[in-house]
Amino acid sequence: MHDMSDEPQPQQAKPGRAPREPQPDGDPGTPPAKASDDPGTPPDQGGQGDTDPGTVQMRAISDPGTARNKKQAEGGPDRTPAQAQPPKQPESEPESDADPGTVQMRAVKGTAGTQGTGTPDREQPRTQPESDPGTMQMRAVKGTARTPGAARTQGTARTQGAGTPGPTKALASASASASAQADNDPGTAQLPTVSDQGGTQAAAPAGKRKRTGWRRAIPTWRMTLGAAIVVVLLLAGGFFLGYSLVQIPPANALATKQANVYMYADGSVIARDGEVNRENVTLAQISKDAQHAILAAEDRDFYTESAVDPKAMLRAAWNTALGKGKQSGSTITQQYVKNYYLRQEQTVTRKAKEFFIAIKLDREVSKDHILEGYLNTSYFGRNAYGIQAAAQAYYGMDAKDLDPARAAYLSALVNAPSQYDVVAHPENRKAAESRWNYVLDGMVKKGWLGASERAGMKFPVPKESTLSTGMSGQRGYIVRTVKDYLTQNKIIDEDKLDAGGYRITTTLQKPRQDAFVKAVEDKLMSKLDKKNNKVDTYVRAGGASVDPKTGKVVAMYNGVDYVKQYTPNATRRDFQVGSTFKPFVFTSAVENGSQTQDGRQITPNTIYDGTNKRPVQGWDGDPYAPENEDQHSYGDITVTEATDSSVNSVYAQMAADVGPQKVKQTAIDLGVPEATPDLADGPAIALGTATASVLDMAQAYATLANHGRHGTYTMVEKVTKAGTPIELPERRTRQAVSREAADTTTSMLQSVVQNGTASAAQVAGRPVAGKTGTAEEDTAAWFAGYTPELATVVSVMGQDPVTAAHKSLYGAMGLPRINGGGAPTEIWTQFTQDALKGKPVTDFDLELQPGSEVSEAPAEPTTAAPTAGDTPDEGGTPTGQETGTETPGQTPSTPAGQTQGQTDGGTTDGSTGGESPTGGGTADGGTTDGGTTTEGGTADGGTTEGGDASDGGATGGPTGPGWGFAPQGARRE
Repeated sequence: MHDMSDEPQPQQAKPGRAPREPQPDGDPGTPPAKASDDPGTPPDQGGQGDTDPGTVQMRAISDPGTARNKKQAEGGPDRTPAQAQPPKQPESEPESDADPGTVQMRAVKGTAGTQGTGTPDREQPRTQPESDPGTMQMRAVKGTARTPGAARTQGTARTQGAGTPGPTKALASASASASAQADNDPGTAQLPTVSDQGGTQAAAPAGKRKRTGWRRAIPTWRMTLGAAIVVVLLLAGGFFLGYSLVQIPPANALATKQANVYMYADGSVIARDGEVNRENVTLAQISKDAQHAILAAEDRDFYTESAVDPKAMLRAAWNTALGKGKQSGSTITQQYVKNYYLRQEQTVTRKAKEFFIAIKLDREVSKDHILEGYLNTSYFGRNAYGIQAAAQAYYGMDAKDLDPARAAYLSALVNAPSQYDVVAHPENRKAAESRWNYVLDGMVKKGWLGASERAGMKFPVPKESTLSTGMSGQRGYIVRTVKDYLTQNKIIDEDKLDAGGYRITTTLQKPRQDAFVKAVEDKLMSKLDKKNNKVDTYVRAGGASVDPKTGKVVAMYNGVDYVKQYTPNATRRDFQVGSTFKPFVFTSAVENGSQTQDGRQITPNTIYDGTNKRPVQGWDGDPYAPENEDQHSYGDITVTEATDSSVNSVYAQMAADVGPQKVKQTAIDLGVPEATPDLADGPAIALGTATASVLDMAQAYATLANHGRHGTYTMVEKVTKAGTPIELPERRTRQAVSREAADTTTSMLQSVVQNGTASAAQVAGRPVAGKTGTAEEDTAAWFAGYTPELATVVSVMGQDPVTAAHKSLYGAMGLPRINGGGAPTEIWTQFTQDALKGKPVTDFDLELQPGSEVSEAPAEPTTAAPTAGDTPDEGGTPTGQETGTETPGQTPSTPAGQTQGQTDGGTTDGSTGGESPTGGGTADGGTTDGGTTTEGGTADGGTTEGGDASDGGATGGPTGPGWGFAPQGARRE
């Protein structure tokens, strides 16, 4: 290999001239050229061998854009490498290729031609060994420079290896650049240089500059942009994934629960049931002021914005993080989704679901639908869910009646229901008023409220918060009774009713309901001494009042307190109705044209044998001989008299005469339920062994008052849900019994009030028809009566408050016993007076049974007393009686039939006081020779002593209002 140490060294450059090749001391100069190089001729390859580890070899690439050589650039004559003989370079010791400190570079010479010569350039590449692992090989591609009329210049640079003394030779041409190109040797590093076509080329850095220190932690703009794109893609993908996966769920259980609202006929609220005090209303049932107020408070741009507001959500999160209070940042749509579809827990999952459901819901339903749902599901405090319940709780009005001031306060409550209740927390009034002003100002800003109207508003202080009374008092009884009515009549399914949301207007009239409660309190409860008299703890009362013409239940009394006495006494069916059932026997007799066993038609004046324990005749069943009250025998008496005195032996025989099955059917037709317990098929049915309820009996008596026309009673006037009416069954009436049968019964029952056991009802000051009754062992006492306007039944019952066993009422109220003519009639009378106060007094318009007004007297014998077979036929005259004197207007079927001097069923001065009820007695005050039967008298030929006309009371003279006391164990009527 040619040794470059023999090459001549270049001369030192002079001022004003192009620099020369560097001298041995390393000064810059011109690239070396061998002496043998001629102009236009490629130079011989020379220099160190490939094995010299101490040298770095480079080949300069001349820039073809350079017009002249160095001398021309300095303004001097052209100089070719052949003219400048470089000095001979000293030899250096060859270094081993194994030296790891050397960096080797190989030069690849390009070709250069001199313009105008046409002589091709030669190049002789020299390749170092590539097997040296300690060397770095670089290849320089030397370009050519063409100048007019000048030869090619070339230069090579050889740098001695590290650690090897000696100069570094560089070849500088008109344009030179270094280009290093890597070989396939994995152990070498290749650094190309690229020539600049327009001027002098400077060597490029060997590689990209690395960042160090803290700069390494800062991402580059490329990294930031890439990360942003990835985040956007992830968010977009997550949105579409969440939107597709999250579906609108069914409403949660709490959101659908509502209270059923029970109201009186006038619309005033009786009670609300259910776990949640909520009453859903339509948007049309909410005032515009209330709608605008909630928008001003919660979401003023609700109708124009999207379902979600990311900016508000971020702002709320930021404010919450800064400690400015918990803020939701949710739109009304999102809040409605949370209230109606989701739960209230604060979790990321719930918030994400809320986000997607709100978007979907906004696309599927209208804004009005969402606003309506939001107003019905929001909580306003005081256990009020929804704006309707809130309006009632705070101001006692419906949502449709809310004005701007009240609506603004209710809207302010949504933000902090408990804190902003100025009644419960007066210390927070300033904050509540601030929120109230914020709402009103928002309404003005949106144009929903005039500025002048706003200026004159005062803070509307809500009413006092009333403690929840729940179902106490009569409320619980009414709610339970009405619910039973709705479900039993299949108006509303029980499950649906339990879900709530119904607005139920009852037929109950509040003034009359209050009057019933007061009457029971005044005539019964206030007279009890439960601390000192154990029997008084057994006393219960039940009552019901029905309008005969409409069948509407206008008032009920069920007990002192639903939370203390759970069973509603007006609808229970476990106490015998007693003698209040007897009128149904007579009605059935008239309806069926029944006759006595001897063929006489049964009318109010038909005579029956009233002997105590008289066996019933014409009955194929077991022998039956009922006892009269107090074991009293009445002898032959008319049906009217037997009704006045409630004679059991007469009515048991009448039931057998008519037929127990017919009696039962008549009772059912009048209104007694067919499924009534103990509705017997034998003669005992007449004594009232059936255990119908107070309300059942009121319905049946209302049919009598309505001239025999029956329509099932109703307790519900109207039912709506969310403003939609629920269809109620059409009330149909029918003629249950003939008018003659009903009216004749009414006429006879008037005598019970005027002459019989219910004389206390006369205080009502109106025409009254009624019947008293007492259950066996005095466990219940009844009075069932009616005027043309109202049919009312009252019962006083005895029940152990602990065991619920039926108890006798002997000794209750400090009296020997309670019978139908006592507390029940007194309660009835006071209630009827108050219920009909201010109403005109009307008389019964009656159409009586043919022949019923004719007084039918027994035969007046001339020589002997009549036998049992001498009972006169209906409408006939007794044998031997010349005339049948009838005093006009004095028949026992009319109030005018009460004879002069008769008081409470008794007579004065020991005389008959005029015509006897049979119509066959003398009127001179004397006695009859044949011992004719007078009212309360006997048929043994003796004189009468003004016998008592009580519930089967004993003879011995009138006893006044406290008649008929009997020892324990006596048989009741």
